[in-house]
Amino acid sequence: QVQLVESGGGLVQAGGSLRLSCAASGRTFSNYAMGWFRQAPGKEREFVAAINWSGGITHYADCVKGRFTISRDNAKNTVYLQMNSLKPEDTAVYYCAQDYIPRGVVPQFSDEYDYWGQGTQVTVSS
Repeated sequence: QVQLVESGGGLVQAGGSLRLSCAASGRTFSNYAMGWFRQAPGKEREFVAAINWSGGITHYADCVKGRFTISRDNAKNTVYLQMNSLKPEDTAVYYCAQDYIPRGVVPQFSDEYDYWGQGTQVTVSS
């Protein structure tokens, strides 16, 4: 059984930074791409960033490009999301997710992921 546990969320002022972590267990972490998504109140869940199995390929939503960085440590079975220059519109619950099969691509759509964490709240005050 795969488990994904996010941590690192909180309340931060606009312009500040947070680093989210997602610890994975249950299957060989280094075989799978990982993604971060977010959902704000009243809005659909949206893609934020994704990283391939090795960490060599990443992809970002346009709204976070240049501010957020996704990375992974396969020795620690953990994926990270470093968020800088945070804006009030970044306020959301952030979820990590694991790709449904081992492959080389970087999935950007939620239906390409089969395991999800419980989410961590990020609130950015203006």
